[in-house]
Amino acid sequence: MAEDTLVSQFKRFLVGRPIPTSRAHEERFSRVTGLAILSSDCLSSVAYSVEEVLRVLVVGGLAALTYSPPIAILIATLLIIVTFSYRQTIYAYPGGGGAYIVAHENLGVYAGLVAAASLFIDYTLTVAVSIASGVAALTSALPALAPRRLELALIFVFLLTLGNLRGVRESGRIFAVPTYVFAVSLLALLATGLWRAMTGTLQPVVQIAPLHVAGGTLTIFALLTAFSNGCSAMTGVEAISNAVPGFRPPETKHASQTLITMALLAVTLIVGLGVMTSMYHVVPAAHETVLSQLARGIFSGRGLLYYIVQGATMLILVLAANTAYAGFPRLASIVARDRFLPRQFMNQGDRLAFSNGILVLTFFAAVLLIIFHADTHRLIPLYMIGVFLSFTLSQTGMVLRWRRLRTSGWRSSAFVNGLGAIVTAGVLLVVTITKTPEGAWIILMLIPALVVIFIETRHHYDHVASQLTLRGWEPDPKRKNTVLIPIGGLHRAVVQALRYARTLSTDVRAVYVSTNAEATETVRRDWELWGQGVPLVVLDSPYRSLMEPLLDYIRHIDAETPDDYVTVILPEFVPARWWQQLLHNQNALLIKAALLFRPNTIVTSVPFHLRN
Repeated sequence: MAEDTLVSQFKRFLVGRPIPTSRAHEERFSRVTGLAILSSDCLSSVAYSVEEVLRVLVVGGLAALTYSPPIAILIATLLIIVTFSYRQTIYAYPGGGGAYIVAHENLGVYAGLVAAASLFIDYTLTVAVSIASGVAALTSALPALAPRRLELALIFVFLLTLGNLRGVRESGRIFAVPTYVFAVSLLALLATGLWRAMTGTLQPVVQIAPLHVAGGTLTIFALLTAFSNGCSAMTGVEAISNAVPGFRPPETKHASQTLITMALLAVTLIVGLGVMTSMYHVVPAAHETVLSQLARGIFSGRGLLYYIVQGATMLILVLAANTAYAGFPRLASIVARDRFLPRQFMNQGDRLAFSNGILVLTFFAAVLLIIFHADTHRLIPLYMIGVFLSFTLSQTGMVLRWRRLRTSGWRSSAFVNGLGAIVTAGVLLVVTITKTPEGAWIILMLIPALVVIFIETRHHYDHVASQLTLRGWEPDPKRKNTVLIPIGGLHRAVVQALRYARTLSTDVRAVYVSTNAEATETVRRDWELWGQGVPLVVLDSPYRSLMEPLLDYIRHIDAETPDDYVTVILPEFVPARWWQQLLHNQNALLIKAALLFRPNTIVTSVPFHLRN
């Protein structure tokens, strides 16, 4: 009990006291916490999406960097279209689920599973990319930390996991301030940069170890690659539609307002940063982010305002992973409800969080960070296929839904979603073509692999249900029960097990495996005194194996009466301390494992507790 109490106290210290189910309504998002938790991914992605555009454009020389503003405007337009498409999804599917529910209901089971697989991959990469980018922002301001970026990334993953295990309200308090500080600091950065341009005090950023400027011809393929890189700013748009039930009533109204607010902020930041990088002639550098250079140039060096921007950027990029921690577990619970994932994903922990989904997301995100050494630029190519595939399936499903229901104003609604489907499908094609050579082929293999896992999981549950159903089942006639008690000697635990066994059946047998003649004779003598009239079966074991003779004997009994039960009673003494168990053999555990998959065989432990 002492050990259990210590474990329980440590758990309470980490994740807090349990929250009763009756208080579940208190653990929902307000618009303030919803914007902080669910939009941090979309808002923060502008910090690295503009840089990813410039890293491609720089191949065409300094003049090619002027393409940054029009590409930013194109991405912002795309974001607006997708936002209005998902706004309709919120009202059409107030139960949440996003792309999975929409595709499953309107395009079929397989389309829904593809959408779910895409979203799971997207959420996992969101954690890895966001945290890697946050660490990059930190090491840009403090270059001495650069060699420890992987360790820093894993520490941030642990802290995020801990915050989410503590529940929605706790994570809302933790993550709200950095999100709003980031938004305000970047808006201040853009306003200051615009003021400098208007007053003629604008000075180009002083370059520190910029990337090599090739000065070659910028091809159409390079422009498409730059555009697809910038589309990383679109990640996280669907998170709010996935989590509609997580908002306070009226859920759809609050979710819709939060989505529009997020879109307005994201569009402002994307276009503003795209214009500013061109105005201040920012060139991507190897060891400093574009946003760091821009803040250094606009705020005239590494002063207080510079460090506020970098600190807020680092925090929101790390905390942007929280969008995935909000979306992944909820989506997993919905998919598990449909029996395509293990049912454990439906369980809520002590703090009313979907703890199993949180822990699984943590594990796979940490694996990605370790494999790619927390390098944002190596992770980005894997990122967007899943995002735009789920976008396209969701919007296409919505179009079919409007055509099927034909409610008032269905044509205009179908047009909005149809435009979203066409645009996102076009971007998906561009992203697939440009990113597959860079490693995105892994995603193209992972998605069907996950779909196969979903289908096999559902087949298993259906198979189990078909065999457990009582429909049309007639109970078997009464069966005989042969009770066996394997013993290794005679002591109080065996005598107690004998008493219990005799309450179960009239056919009780003790089984002793003989490996030593003298020990066997001792057991026979003691059995006459303490055996309570139960017959003793002695099995010879010339090769000193304890398991094989016992299993052969059980198979022999089962072959004689295949329709009857065989119950194996295991006398076990339980030491007062857990570590003392290591000092004794584990024969009972081996017998349980060996008999687990035998039909009509029941294994029961009869514990005898030793005093301290």
